[in-house]
Amino acid sequence: MRDKILIGATDLFLNYGFKSVTMDDIANSLGVSKKTIYQHFDNKTKLVEATTLNLFKSISHGIDCICALEKNPIEEIYSIKQFVMEHLKDEKSSPQYQLQKYYPQIFNTLKNKQFQVMQTCVTNNLKRGIQLGLYRDTISVEFIARIYFYGMIAIKDKDLFPLKQFSINVLMNNYLEYHLRGICTPKGLETLNKFIINHKQS
Repeated sequence: MRDKILIGATDLFLNYGFKSVTMDDIANSLGVSKKTIYQHFDNKTKLVEATTLNLFKSISHGIDCICALEKNPIEEIYSIKQFVMEHLKDEKSSPQYQLQKYYPQIFNTLKNKQFQVMQTCVTNNLKRGIQLGLYRDTISVEFIARIYFYGMIAIKDKDLFPLKQFSINVLMNNYLEYHLRGICTPKGLETLNKFIINHKQS
């Protein structure tokens, strides 16, 4: 039952946001009583914490699997973006922004975990890109890995990038292209341009 609650709550939170979904909504959606939910989670905050950490583990595992394929580093970045977007339902409810606003403690815990995972993933991607001649060998890997992470957090700030003006998919694509064009060699830019053209056609 605990897993069923986690899956159901995650789905509702991602679709409607952490703030607007109530324990009643979750109970009604699952066809159980609130008492049943409270047997597994003391309060909504505990449930939010459990769902975010559970989703984080699931996404981290998926990212590890993508990285293990050792794709072209440029293609790898877009594959990870696509995978994350699918799991976060295109972030239409701005989950990260709502988490930061209404559950700052959980947000900070999650951010630290995300940083550790992304540091490893992005650092490896950068090093492989340099080895393959796709990224410039003059870049500072440590700097780029950190600025990439914080840029990713910044574009999810709905005060800076209102959803009415910027869809998350367009934001992500613009950010990835911005990131890659800043670090690619001429060979890398050729690969990136081909990828973007093929992606638009598919």
